[in-house]
Amino acid sequence: MPKKTRSQTKPEIKSSAKLERIPSGIPGLDKLIEGGFWKGSTNLISGGAGVGKSIFCIQFLIEGLKRGEICMFITLEQKPEDIIGDVARFGWDLEKYIKDKKLFLVYQDPFQLMDVTAPILDEIKEHRVSRVAVDSTGVFGMYYKDPFEIRKQLFKLLAGLKSIGVTSVLTSELTEDSKILSRFGVEEFIVDGLFTIRYNEYASGATPPLSLNVRKMRRTAHSRMSIPMEITSKGIVLKSK
Repeated sequence: MPKKTRSQTKPEIKSSAKLERIPSGIPGLDKLIEGGFWKGSTNLISGGAGVGKSIFCIQFLIEGLKRGEICMFITLEQKPEDIIGDVARFGWDLEKYIKDKKLFLVYQDPFQLMDVTAPILDEIKEHRVSRVAVDSTGVFGMYYKDPFEIRKQLFKLLAGLKSIGVTSVLTSELTEDSKILSRFGVEEFIVDGLFTIRYNEYASGATPPLSLNVRKMRRTAHSRMSIPMEITSKGIVLKSK
């Protein structure tokens, strides 16, 4: 029997079991997504105001810092000093990690840049970062007015993060009654993982008003249930049903 040539041989498909998993740092989440985010993936956290999107990002980075990784938080809205102060109540001393050059807290003003993506990717490569959080993609709508240009720039950013190989978490704002899954209705199709956080104003008793759904995660057999979520004195915790 003649041997198959390289062109005739089917490429090996990497199974989810072989993927390297990155712990999220969110208690209760990793068991829902086969052990964590897969290394090099892009993940979007969508939700309304005050549901813990920024906290999720910092908690993800704190987990990496505890493991000796170099991490970066890129803020397109808040100033670094405000972020440091906001998360201090959880016992997270960001200034210590910044001083040790393990955490880079970068503020990018999109109104002063012609290209938002290039400076972000340059910073990541320069410092050899392995975990990145970007808060938030909503600013693209303030800077770019044309819907096509917004989608183009978002795709450019997300594709750039994947090309570098970093594991990233990004945030997107939603209105309380929103029927879409992201601010511009396109991010969820580009990212590898999509997590939505909802606030239930009618929750009472022992039921937390916040809940998290894993709406999408490539290469992963994940839970599709709505999981109760709390923001405690130590950060975000998911509650088992």
